[in-house]
Amino acid sequence: MKAFYSDHFVLPLPEGHRFPMAKYGQLKGLIRSELSAINLLEAPRASDGELALVHHPAYISAVVSGAISAAGMREIGFPWSSAMVERSRRSTGATIAAARIAFQEGICGNLAGGTHHAYAGQGGGFCVFNDAAVAARLMQAEWTRKNPVSKPLGVLIIDLDVHQGNGTASIFQNDPTVFTLSLHGAKNYPFRKETSDLDVPLADGCSDADYLASLDDALSIACTRFDPGLAIYLAGADPHEGDRLGRLGLSYDGLIARDQRVFDWCLHKKIPVAFVMAGGYGHNIKTTLEVQMNTYRTALEYWHKWKSSVEIEMQTDSRTHNNRHNKSLADDYK
Repeated sequence: MKAFYSDHFVLPLPEGHRFPMAKYGQLKGLIRSELSAINLLEAPRASDGELALVHHPAYISAVVSGAISAAGMREIGFPWSSAMVERSRRSTGATIAAARIAFQEGICGNLAGGTHHAYAGQGGGFCVFNDAAVAARLMQAEWTRKNPVSKPLGVLIIDLDVHQGNGTASIFQNDPTVFTLSLHGAKNYPFRKETSDLDVPLADGCSDADYLASLDDALSIACTRFDPGLAIYLAGADPHEGDRLGRLGLSYDGLIARDQRVFDWCLHKKIPVAFVMAGGYGHNIKTTLEVQMNTYRTALEYWHKWKSSVEIEMQTDSRTHNNRHNKSLADDYK
């Protein structure tokens, strides 16, 4: 299984900043040492043209040049630097690359990404460019170029970060080709929510059982209302009970079950899925890394299942072709 990283593009943060920048490099190190079957690849950088599929050109220009206002940077929560710009491009490029590989192999990951608080014309909540939105738009454009007479590619964004994907919801409001599903803390950031296609607000302290029941219901509803050709899954670690900013009560086992439900649902429906890490702010960074490693273990398991299912289908198609060929030969001799 392939996964894309961009941890070496580290933006400088002041001492005591609450964003856990170190988690990206540590996650890559753990995957490299414990999950050797995962092929780690450097993330490509998203171009201005790719970003402009979602973001206003003036906003892109302001971010890239450093001309973004002080208020805009406060909303994002990072000090401006060229490293911030490059990291944001690479994080978006990683989700684009993961989506492309998912079409070929069923499942592919981004060790970062999930920057769902970025709107078309502004950032917010540690999010500069909206990687899932840009990847969705680019995959739709590439799909249309390859299949000009088919219907548009439907993209399902399954946002299971503890915070609502307000930027993503805003970008795709009233767009029937993208379905935004969000399970999030009802009383958590952002305090002014946008309207997703399906919002599931959860009470503080939400347990494994209540969360998984809500997820099952949400996936069932999404299935009846939308027919996706691609899923982008934000596998946030912040619903974990040990998260500083999460306020929910999910255990490690509950989050493993969450990931299994999403990957199993996509496998059953043969929907390629690109997954990203989104938020994770554990009191101890090791708890966040354990949640993320469990997601990668689960993804790898389902990647093998996807690969096996494709091989079985190919064998079945081959047998069907041979049977038809043999029947045709037999008919010729009648």
